Amino acid sequence: MWGGLRLFSVFASFLLLPAAVYSADDSASSGKSTASPPVTAVKPIEETLHGTKIVDNYRWLEDGKTPETQKWVEEEMAYTRTVLDPLPGRASIHKRLTELLSIGSITPPQIGGKYYFYTRREGMQNQPVLYVREGGDGKDRVLVDANALAADGTIALDWYEPSEHGKYLAYGTSPSGSEMSTLHIVETKTGNLLPDTIERTRAASIAWKHDNSGFYYTRYPKKGDVAEGQEMYNRHVFYHELGSDPAEDPLIFGEGRDAEDWPNVNLSNDGRWLLISVEQGWTKSELFLMDLKAGTPATRVTTGKNFLYGGSVYNGRLFITTNEDAPRYRVFVVDAGNYERAGWKELIPQTDAVLQGAAVWGGKLFTQYEQNATSQLKIFDLDGKKLSDVALAAIGTVFGSGGKWDRDEVFYGFQSFTFAPAIYRYDLKEGSTSQWAKVDAPSIDPSGYEVQQEWYQSKDGTRVPMFVVHKKGLQKNGHNPTLLTAYGGFNISLTPTFSRTAYLWMEHGGIYAVANLRGGAEFGEDWHRAGMLDKKQNVFDDMTAAAEHLIAEKYTDKNHLAVQGGSNGGLLMGAMITQRPDLFRAVVCQVPLLDMLHYQNFQIAKLWIPEYGSAENPEQFKWLYAYSPYHHVKAGAEYPAILFMTADTDTRVDPMHAKKMAALMQAEAKNGASHERPILLRIETKAGHGAGKPVTKQIEEFTDVYLFLFWQLGVKE
Repeated sequence: MWGGLRLFSVFASFLLLPAAVYSADDSASSGKSTASPPVTAVKPIEETLHGTKIVDNYRWLEDGKTPETQKWVEEEMAYTRTVLDPLPGRASIHKRLTELLSIGSITPPQIGGKYYFYTRREGMQNQPVLYVREGGDGKDRVLVDANALAADGTIALDWYEPSEHGKYLAYGTSPSGSEMSTLHIVETKTGNLLPDTIERTRAASIAWKHDNSGFYYTRYPKKGDVAEGQEMYNRHVFYHELGSDPAEDPLIFGEGRDAEDWPNVNLSNDGRWLLISVEQGWTKSELFLMDLKAGTPATRVTTGKNFLYGGSVYNGRLFITTNEDAPRYRVFVVDAGNYERAGWKELIPQTDAVLQGAAVWGGKLFTQYEQNATSQLKIFDLDGKKLSDVALAAIGTVFGSGGKWDRDEVFYGFQSFTFAPAIYRYDLKEGSTSQWAKVDAPSIDPSGYEVQQEWYQSKDGTRVPMFVVHKKGLQKNGHNPTLLTAYGGFNISLTPTFSRTAYLWMEHGGIYAVANLRGGAEFGEDWHRAGMLDKKQNVFDDMTAAAEHLIAEKYTDKNHLAVQGGSNGGLLMGAMITQRPDLFRAVVCQVPLLDMLHYQNFQIAKLWIPEYGSAENPEQFKWLYAYSPYHHVKAGAEYPAILFMTADTDTRVDPMHAKKMAALMQAEAKNGASHERPILLRIETKAGHGAGKPVTKQIEEFTDVYLFLFWQLGVKE
């Protein structure tokens, strides 16, 4: 699995029209378009929510399958191309991005017996390739190459899980970024596929029986098995015996529970105990244990409180990592089969750093912490005594890790803003670290760049950190082109990562800034809860304060500041557009949530109600309506130049958000039809929320993004 130590995982067809042809003496020579956006039909729908009248003029765009919506999309795409294609510098930006995105990727190996399984992408490969290495110094062999499954690279390897001794490997693939995987099984030694295939295994959790005879797994119902729309939910646990008909797989867990529950499975080292962790949003989870030897049903271990719990069973003891009465997390232990809370013993108490996860590998507790948005690794014995720190290569981020309960080695990935991804092997016996593999980045010299972590005050006085990265020797002249990004939600941290595309920006004198807003995990559960539900405005205030800090410190000014964010970060961009349009010159708003009164009715968005709330609840309606970007566009107001970006097969955030917002702003904003600071919509075909997007599509997408930003912020190519 991709997961590593992280215990609490997150879980319309048209063609872009060709660019218009311009003569040498028209707007192409100046990089300006004279085209106007299409006129969007106004079809008002009025509703009253909890006494408040709401009018939506563009509800009809929510149905992406109608000929009228598809025609509108074609016209919008043609308009976007007429604006972006004539801009100067496309060829050189495209060339440099091709070089940068040719810098590969790698993941830490997962161990199965004598085998090491890991992914690596090199050069212009669209998708990572899954390799297997036999023995520590054996030769790598391709086991699964998703690039061979589709000529355009739009079939992705979503996840994988080796069996206990590595005889088999289960993996999932999905087309066009849909993430709705099909499970396959390959025999490691021969590379032969078994006939077993299982549909609808999105983000599957797999627990192999130790004798390789079968596995416990999660999957979703087929259309027709549940009420329409519910097939995106009702994730349940099943058991599959190799060679049997998946349609006959027995249901193990999930029947009668909430449709939005998200169960995951883990098997103890002796094969007796099946641990089922059930996520219920991003603030609550539960643990259940099944004694497979006794054949008893799943029994609740946790207390039903509003906390997060994760764990694993080793030698008959259940190790639990939780934020129960400890917002920065701690570790307990209890005998498997003891379901009384009074039996829990604290092993590792809460510290100033945030404990992100703990795993029993090689008879020791391997833990990952985060302090001030940077990673730490620590080793404890099974009685909670600290044995050592694992020295990291620099200040940065540990991404993924892998080990086994009976092996004396652990693998982890490491990266930073100026440190390309590398994989390290830690010897638990010797306490030594060695580099196992790395990504080569010959076209970048990281020594020419510097990173600062700065702190600023938000509106309510809260101190918030922000990373600022740029070329060494940059002068604070008050007008450097600056790109600020953030996320602020779902208990997710933004830590130092090796952003290949950011180097294009910084090579041209740009500043790249990453703010660690409330709503994330950087400082524990209190930090998360301070940016969700009725406190979501704190996130927007933190982002505004970050921008104001960059201006006050003379990094930049309002005319040279752009912001970029996607998904929940796209909601953040929508709030910046509507709350502080005066503060930015340009906004890149990617796969965004923008209509917060109806978001829960599309795709998998009911899973996010614990984070945002729902307008169906009278009290929560007040919070959402107070900031919902789609409902706060002001007619006649001037806004920054905006590039809305979405994808036609996004199964997380529906494309309707970006479509409706673009239509509304083009019609009502002062600059809705501006040639200087336009409002544009870009919809990617055969792509989803972002996972599995082929490199060729990434290059085209980022070319448009940076062409737009260079133009708006006056960056010279």
